[in-house]
Amino acid sequence: MAKTKGASKKQQNRGIDFKKIKRKIGRKLPPPKNTTNTEIKSKAIVLPEQSVVSEKAGLALSKKGLTLKELLQHTSHHNAKVRKDALMGMKDLFLKHPEEIKLHRYAVIEKLRERISDDDKTVRENLYQLLKSVILPGCKEDNQGPVISLMMAYIFNAMTHLAIDIRLMAFKFFDLAVEYHPPLFFSYAEKILQNYEDILQKNQFYLEDRGKLKNVLAGLVRCLLLLPSSKEVNLLAKNVPEQKILQAFEHDVPTVFAEYSVIIKKLKNLVPVLVNCFQDFLPVIHDSLDAQSFDCMLNILRSLDHAVKFFIHGVQQGHPEPPPVDQSFSSVLLKKLLVVFPLSPMHHLSEKDDDRYVILNIAITEIFMHLSEWICPPAVLFEKFLTFVEYVLVEKSCSNVRSGKAVREKQISTLIPFIPKLVSRVIGNWKNRLLQAFTKTFQDCSPESSVKLACLAAIEEIIISQEDLLCTDVNDLGQFDYKITLVRELPKLLVLLGNRHPSSSKVVLHLLLRLGQRSLLYDDMQGLLKEFYSTDQDKGNICYGPFLRLARDSQELSICCLYYLSQLDSTLLKSIASCCLCQELDPFMLFRIIEVLHSTYKAGHIQISDHINFLITLASRYKVCPENIFPATDRDKKTSNHATFKSLTSVVCSCLSQMGDNSLVFVILEKVILEQISLKPPLDNSCAMLRILIALDSKPTRLSEQSICTLSNVLSAYLIDVAHCVPEYNDESTIHGQTRRYYLLPSFILFDRSYKLLNLVLNVMGSLINGRSSSLLSGDHIRYAKGNSSIINAIVSVLLWMQRDAKVQQILYLYKEEIDHISRSICSLQSSEEINVPIEERHIIST
Repeated sequence: MAKTKGASKKQQNRGIDFKKIKRKIGRKLPPPKNTTNTEIKSKAIVLPEQSVVSEKAGLALSKKGLTLKELLQHTSHHNAKVRKDALMGMKDLFLKHPEEIKLHRYAVIEKLRERISDDDKTVRENLYQLLKSVILPGCKEDNQGPVISLMMAYIFNAMTHLAIDIRLMAFKFFDLAVEYHPPLFFSYAEKILQNYEDILQKNQFYLEDRGKLKNVLAGLVRCLLLLPSSKEVNLLAKNVPEQKILQAFEHDVPTVFAEYSVIIKKLKNLVPVLVNCFQDFLPVIHDSLDAQSFDCMLNILRSLDHAVKFFIHGVQQGHPEPPPVDQSFSSVLLKKLLVVFPLSPMHHLSEKDDDRYVILNIAITEIFMHLSEWICPPAVLFEKFLTFVEYVLVEKSCSNVRSGKAVREKQISTLIPFIPKLVSRVIGNWKNRLLQAFTKTFQDCSPESSVKLACLAAIEEIIISQEDLLCTDVNDLGQFDYKITLVRELPKLLVLLGNRHPSSSKVVLHLLLRLGQRSLLYDDMQGLLKEFYSTDQDKGNICYGPFLRLARDSQELSICCLYYLSQLDSTLLKSIASCCLCQELDPFMLFRIIEVLHSTYKAGHIQISDHINFLITLASRYKVCPENIFPATDRDKKTSNHATFKSLTSVVCSCLSQMGDNSLVFVILEKVILEQISLKPPLDNSCAMLRILIALDSKPTRLSEQSICTLSNVLSAYLIDVAHCVPEYNDESTIHGQTRRYYLLPSFILFDRSYKLLNLVLNVMGSLINGRSSSLLSGDHIRYAKGNSSIINAIVSVLLWMQRDAKVQQILYLYKEEIDHISRSICSLQSSEEINVPIEERHIIST
C-alpha cells in the first residue's frame, strides 16, 4: 500500500506537455496562433499634381525617364552597374536629342572624363563607345580642340595607372582624341612618345593580351603618320592631291618644326624599343603566325618606317641641331631588322598565312628603301631585296591561286612606288630585269585596280623624270623597248577604262599630255586613240568611245594631247569629227577642239587637205535642231542650237581664212563646197557653205565658169527655200527680218561679185515657172517648197527682197528683160488651162 501511494504522488508533481483541447462537433475551428493576417486596409490620398513630373516637363529624357543631369550624377555611383547604365542612358538620350550634345558638351566631358580611369572594364568600354559613336561625331562641326583638351589630363593620368588594363585603355582613348583632332599630338608629342616608350618596355603583357598591344601600336602608327616626311613635301610641290590622311594641317606645321628636336630625341629612344618588341615576336614566326601577332608586328614595322621617314625629312630640310640620327644608328637598325629577312615559315602554310609573311617582308623592304636613301647598303644585301621585289612583281601578279585579288593588289601596290628609284640606282642586268617585271605587272593587272594607278605614277617618273638615265647607255636597246611598250599601253588602257572610272582615265590622259610635252608620243598610237573617240560601224552607224561621257577637264586633256602628235592622220580626224557632230558634246568643247586642231595645223602636224575636210565636215553635217528656222513650241526653243551653229560657221570661216593665201585655199575648197551644196543639205548647212565661199572669194569672183553654172541651179533652189521658210515681213528690224537677212546676205554678195550668176539664177527661176508641171513640182534642188503655188510665191518674194537691197537693185536694172519674162510667166500660169494647177493654188498665185 505504501508503494502505490508514493507512485501516484510522483505523477501529480510532473507537468503536462501538451494540453488536449476538446472540440465539440459542428463548431468552427479557430485560426492558428501563428497565422499572418493578409488583409490590407488603405485610405486614398488625392494630390493635385506630382512635383517630380512637373520638374521634368519639357526636358530630354532617356528610356528610363532620367534627365541628363541625373545620368551624369549616376556616372559617379559606387555601383559599377549603375555607372554603366548611366552611360547607356546617355547614349540613348543623345541619339534621340542630338542638340543636347552641342548645348552641354563641356559639362558632359568634364563629368565623363572621370570614368577614363574607372576600375570596371565594362564602364571604360562603354565610355569609349559613347565618345566614339555619339559625342565626338556630334561635335564634329564645331571646334573640337577645347572639348578634347578637357580630357587630356585624365588620359595622361590613366597612362601612369598601376593597373595595366587601365593604362592600355588610356592609349585607346588618346588614339580616339587624335583621330578627331590631329593637331593634338603636336601639343603633347614629348609626353605621349615617352608614355609609348614606357608601355612598350613592359613585357609582361605581350603574351597575355596581344589584342590590347595591337591597339597601343595602332595608336602609335596614327600619331607617327602625322609627322611630315619628304613624300608629303614632294606631293605639295607637285600640287598632287594626297589620299585621305591626316597630314594637311598647314597652320600646325610650324609647331612640328618648333618641337623638332624634342620629337627626334624621343624617337631615337623609341626606335630601339620597337625593334626589341619586334624581335620578341620572332619565335612566333616559325610556329604559326596568328592574326593578332601579325597585326602587332605590322604596326611595329609601320611605326619604324614613319620614324625613319621623319629622320630623312629632317636631313633633307637641313635641321642642324640636333642631327637627326647618325649613320651608325641607321646601320644598327638595318642589321637588326634584316638579319631575319626574308621572314619565312618552317613548314608549308595556308594561302592566308603566306600572304601575311609577304606583307611583313614588304614592310621591311619599305624601311630598307627609305634607309638606303640615307646610307649605302652592302651590295649583297641590296641584291637580296631586289630579288624579293622581282618575286613580288612577277609571281604575285601572275598568281591566281595562292592569293586573293585584293590582297595581291595591295602587296604589289606597296612596292610599285620604289621601282623608279631602284631602276635609277641599279646597273647592269638588274635594270632590265626590274623593267621587265614592272612592264609585265602593268600589262597583267586589271584596268580599274589600284596597281594600275600606282604603275601610272611610276611610269611618269621612269620615263619623264629619269629620261636621261634611260639614255645613258646607247647600246642597251632593251630599256628603250620597255619605254615604248609602256607608252603604247596607255591608249589601250583609256579604251578599257571607258567611262566607268573617270578618275583613272584622267590620270592616264594627264600622263599622255606630259609624255607629249616631252615628244614621247608615237604616231602608231593613233589607231587606238581613234577607238577612244569614235569608230564607224556597219551600215553607217557610229560607235562613240569614252570621250563623250568623260568630264570636261578630261576631254580637255585628251584634246591637248593631239597637239603633240607629229602627224595626225585623216582617220583620227574623222573620228574626232564624228564626236563634234554628236549632239551630246558640250558646245564649249566643240569650239575648243577646233581651236586645238587649228593650232596643230599651224604647227605643221596636220595636212592642209585633212584640216579643210575636217572643217567642211563640221559645217556641212552639223545637225541643227529643230530644222525649222522658227521653233513652233517652247520646248523646241529651249533645245534649239541655231545660235551654236551660227558661231560654228563663223569659227570655221575664220580658221579657213587663216590657213594661208585665200586664193589657193579657194581653189581647194571650190569644188568641195559645190559638191556639198549639191547634196541638198538643210537650209542652215547650205547657208554655212555659202558663207564659207564668200569668206574666201573676192570681187570679182574667183569662181570658174563651170562653178557659176552649177551654183546657179543650187542658189535658185536655196533662195526659194529661204523664201518658203522665212515669213514675209516688211519691217527689217524684227527677228524675222534679221533672220531673213542672215540667210539672204551670202547670195546677194555673190550676185554683187558675179553679175552672170544673178542672170543665170533669174533664168533658172523663169524656167521653173515655164517648165512642165512635173518638173515644177519636183524641183531637183528644192528641199522645202513643194507645189506650184509655194514655188511661185517664193520666187515672187525673192524678187521683192532683191528690189529692197540697194546693191542688188542696181544690178537688176541690167536684167529687166529676165524679170519681165518671169512676171509674164506667172500671169500666163494663172490663165493657162494646159497646166494642171489646182484652183486653190491658182487663187494663191493670183493674190
